[in-house]
Amino acid sequence: MKALVIEDSQTGLAVVSQHLERMGILPIAATDGESGVAAFRQHNPDIVLLDVVLPGMDGYEVARRIRAIEQSGEWTPIIFLTARTADTDLVQGITAGGDDYLFKPISEVVLAAKVRAMQRILQMRYSLVVLTRKLDAANQELTRLTSLDGLTGLANRRHFDETIMREWRRAARYKRPLALALVDVDHFKQYNDTYGHLGGDECLKSVASALQAVSRRPSDLVARYGGEEFALVLPETDLAGARNVAEGLCDAIRALKLPHATTSGHVTISVGVASMMPGVGAGSPQSLIAEADLALYAAKSGGRDRVGFRQVETVAG
Repeated sequence: MKALVIEDSQTGLAVVSQHLERMGILPIAATDGESGVAAFRQHNPDIVLLDVVLPGMDGYEVARRIRAIEQSGEWTPIIFLTARTADTDLVQGITAGGDDYLFKPISEVVLAAKVRAMQRILQMRYSLVVLTRKLDAANQELTRLTSLDGLTGLANRRHFDETIMREWRRAARYKRPLALALVDVDHFKQYNDTYGHLGGDECLKSVASALQAVSRRPSDLVARYGGEEFALVLPETDLAGARNVAEGLCDAIRALKLPHATTSGHVTISVGVASMMPGVGAGSPQSLIAEADLALYAAKSGGRDRVGFRQVETVAG
């Protein structure tokens, strides 16, 4: 443990330092306010013993500067050393950032008691900080888990709804296009009937991984929309860009070559894409979802394993 002692009297400094050494504490000495603040920055002590009357900068100002140096969540105990016993002096010291007072001449017994008390507070505070960090980490993990689909590991429907609303508002604010791709695994009911629900789950996980691999931009979101349906939110993407992404999705699923005995031989997907320029303060993502859904219906009606698309020329809303 390190203690910074800021005391202009050489005799007083020597006495306090000796007391600390007998307690197993390393004293760091400073004889004025400026050097005391510099020593605090350099040594990061565990406790500060601070004389009130100092040449130049007084102890109250030193305490204020030390508190200004500390980062958020940090706290170093400050005990004032003083011959002043008036209530107003004590109040001034506490207001400046001090935590306790020791009256001169310093009693070794009282000093040891005060330091032990501060050590207990530091330990309790450290334990509280550790517990708070653990709770924060647990809450972050809980938030992450509640935003994920349990089967595929993709974003779930709740996360999708939050994201598309946020991106809709951002696109409206910056007058940028927003695109959406809805994906449906073709003939998935027949797949489940043939390979069972466990086989169906494995199929969905493989499809999800392939969709995620195609989506490379950090701003894009791949989500499980429901059942065998998936969705890709594509910020700042026009219809041509969305169609390119959708074609890539179809190619990726074809490349998996997942057997599907009741169809043409392998698992395929149908994709509906739409792009809009949202209007500021008007409309909602539901209009974009509806357009993408119509495009998906067109892809499925046209024979599946293909991309359908819808372009809204005017500003939505």
